[in-house]
Amino acid sequence: MSFWSIVIAVLVLGFLVFSHELGHFIFAKKTGIGVTEFSIGMGPRLFHFTKGDTMYSLKAIPFGGSCAMVGEDTESEEDNSFQKKSVWARILVVFGGPLFNFILAFILGCVLVGCVGINPPKVYNITEGFGADKAGIQVGDELISVDGTSIHTGQELYLYLIANPLEKDVVTVEYERDGVRYSTELETAYTAWRYGISYYDSEEAPAISSVSEGSAAEAAGLKVGDLITKLDDTTIAKGSDIHKFFENVKDGQTVAFTYEREGQTYSAEVTPSQVSGRSLGLEAYYYREDGNFAQVLKGGFDEMRYGVKSVFASLKMLFTGKASVKDMAGPVGIISIVDTAIDTEKSSFRDNLMSIISLMVLLSTNLGILNLLPIPALDGGRLLFLIIEAVTGKRIPPDKEGIIHMIGFVLLMILMVFVLFNDIMRLFH
Repeated sequence: MSFWSIVIAVLVLGFLVFSHELGHFIFAKKTGIGVTEFSIGMGPRLFHFTKGDTMYSLKAIPFGGSCAMVGEDTESEEDNSFQKKSVWARILVVFGGPLFNFILAFILGCVLVGCVGINPPKVYNITEGFGADKAGIQVGDELISVDGTSIHTGQELYLYLIANPLEKDVVTVEYERDGVRYSTELETAYTAWRYGISYYDSEEAPAISSVSEGSAAEAAGLKVGDLITKLDDTTIAKGSDIHKFFENVKDGQTVAFTYEREGQTYSAEVTPSQVSGRSLGLEAYYYREDGNFAQVLKGGFDEMRYGVKSVFASLKMLFTGKASVKDMAGPVGIISIVDTAIDTEKSSFRDNLMSIISLMVLLSTNLGILNLLPIPALDGGRLLFLIIEAVTGKRIPPDKEGIIHMIGFVLLMILMVFVLFNDIMRLFH
C-alpha cells in the first residue's frame, strides 16, 4: 500500500463527506435552520474558524463529518431550531445530504464519459460455437435486455452476470441492429478448451489482463501484466493479434507463449484444459465510443445508475448469502481499493485520474444509498420518522427519537469496528 494511495483515499473520502454534509448545510440555511458547526473529519479539531453563528472545522480523524443544527436531537425554543420548522422543511434538509451525493456522482459521471467515452452495451466480441454465435448475434449489435432485465451500459451487463450467475440452459436476449429490435433465445451451457488468460482485443499493447486460478496459463507461470510478443511463430504487436491467432488454433493445441516481464523475455508452452460452464458467449462490457453533449449527459446518468444498481446488487447478495459482512469494506479497505485502482509507475496521470473518478462515482452513490436506508442514526432512519409524522400529523417526541438514534449509532459503531478489523486482517493475507 503506497503513500499516495493513502493520501488519495483520504482526499476522496473527505470530498465525498464534504459533498454530503454540504447538502444538509445548504438546505438548512435555505430553510432558516441554524447550523452550529460544519465539520469534516472526527475527533479533536485541527483547525477551525467561526463565521456568523457557524463554526467551520477540520478534525483529526479523516473520516466522517457533521452538520450540527440547532435543536436537531433535543427540544429548543429558538426560532431557528430544526424542530420548529415544518416537517417538509426538515425532510428536505435530511434528504439534502444523499441528494448531493447523487448530484456529485452524476457530475463526475459526465466528466468520466466525456473523457473516456460512453459505454453502450455493444457487442465487440463473439465466441465461435457458443450461444450468442449460434443465436445469430453479431459484433456491433447493442444489447437491450437479458431475461427481462434492462441493460443500459456494458458495465451493467457485467454487474448483472455477477449478481445473477447463469443457471438456466436458455436465456432470452433482446438486442438492436441497425435500428431494428430482435429477441432470441440463447444457450448458456458450453464445453471448451481454455488457456486461462484474458486480454483486451484492441489496438493496444497485448498485455495479459487476468489469469484464471488453477488454469494452464497459471501452471505455466504466466502473470497479469505479462506482454505477449509471440505465439508459436506468430509475432504479436497488439491485442487484436492474439484474437486473430486463436481463431485458427485447434481444440487442445499446445501453444508456445513468448512474453516480456520487467524487461526480461520468457517463454512457456501452454496446453489448454477442457472446462465446462455457462456463458453468453459474447463480450460487451468495456466498449467505449465518443458521444455528443446529450449522450454525455445520459452517460453521466448511466454511470450514476450503475453505482445505484451495484449497491442494491450487493445488498441482495448479502441477504441471499452470496456475500457476507466480511466482504464489506471500510476506510482501510477503500485505501486498498484505491491502491489497486491506480498505478503510478505504468499508467499515465490521465488514466489514474479516470480510475479515481470512476471509483468516486461508485463511492458517492454508495454513500447516498446507504444513508437512505431506514436505519436509526442514518439519514434514512430520520426520514422514516419524518415521513411517519407527515402521514399521521403527530410528531414523535425528540427525546424518544434521540434514544432510538443513539442505539442505532452504537450498533453502527460496532459494525464499523468489525469492518475495520476485517480490513486490517485482509492487509496481512
